[in-house]
Amino acid sequence: MAFRIPFLSVTALSGVLAFGTAFAGPAVTPLVDSDWLAGHLDNQDLVVLDVRSAIDGTDAEGFAAGHIPGAVYASYTGAGWRVTDGAVPGVLPSVDRLETLIGGLGIDNDDSVVVVPAGVGSTDFGSAARVYWTFKYLGHDDVAILNGGYRAWVESGGEVASGRPAPEAGGFTADVRPELLADTAAVEQARAQGHQLVDARPAAQYAGEAKHPAARRAGTIPGAASLEQQLLVTEGTAYFLDRDEINDLIRTAGIDGDGPVVSFCNTGHWAATSWFALSEVAGLADVSLYDGSMTAWTQDDSRELVRGQRALSQLLN
Repeated sequence: MAFRIPFLSVTALSGVLAFGTAFAGPAVTPLVDSDWLAGHLDNQDLVVLDVRSAIDGTDAEGFAAGHIPGAVYASYTGAGWRVTDGAVPGVLPSVDRLETLIGGLGIDNDDSVVVVPAGVGSTDFGSAARVYWTFKYLGHDDVAILNGGYRAWVESGGEVASGRPAPEAGGFTADVRPELLADTAAVEQARAQGHQLVDARPAAQYAGEAKHPAARRAGTIPGAASLEQQLLVTEGTAYFLDRDEINDLIRTAGIDGDGPVVSFCNTGHWAATSWFALSEVAGLADVSLYDGSMTAWTQDDSRELVRGQRALSQLLN
């Protein structure tokens, strides 16, 4: 059963209590629903950020044909949220490039941002989760994902606008949280220290029966638990599971959340959904994302891999 009401994650709540954050825009929780958004849509310090893209078949023309009123558009696949570094696709751009991108969307540091995916499936949700994580990495806490995405907005009877308004440039300055981003050296160190690694990929890739085209070899990092991202949303939608359901999956997967956790996949896309589940829903205190993931890990043939692992979906059967 999908969770369709806003909630405050343990980490978000602790951040508010610790720092006494004063919100210029409306206070947001990691997931907000269409009713909440409709009630706050007129707030001048709220930015609705539509990230629909080629993943769901939407481009700028599709956005212009229909979107949430007042939304700004920045395609997940086309606007520059991720870049290619040599043989490794999908890594985080430089901070100054991200500041330029976000400021150019009219987003200021005192704005609350609601990220809107298409709402058609788990990979689509991953677009929003990766952009959400990017804001968190840049030190911007006032960010949420629209649960169910644009499709949920339309199905709820929300107003639809057309055209493509040009936002007035804002001034966004990052306050980077390096602990949210893991590189290959950090993953090697995490392995050496016995920290928990979490693989967000499908069962066949976790078992080493298939691989991403950019990965040099198949398999998973030794010691990694499976938390398949497609199990975290209601099938065929972008409605996220509730906290109890996520915690049940974490227990079944055997994930130890008492210490640092690193989420990974192939290119840091699916891993963002598992990161969101672990950090923002389950409230684990120390979760990072390996944006290079398996495409970076397998560039060096000396790095270990294992095959034949049973994925979470198999443990549930």
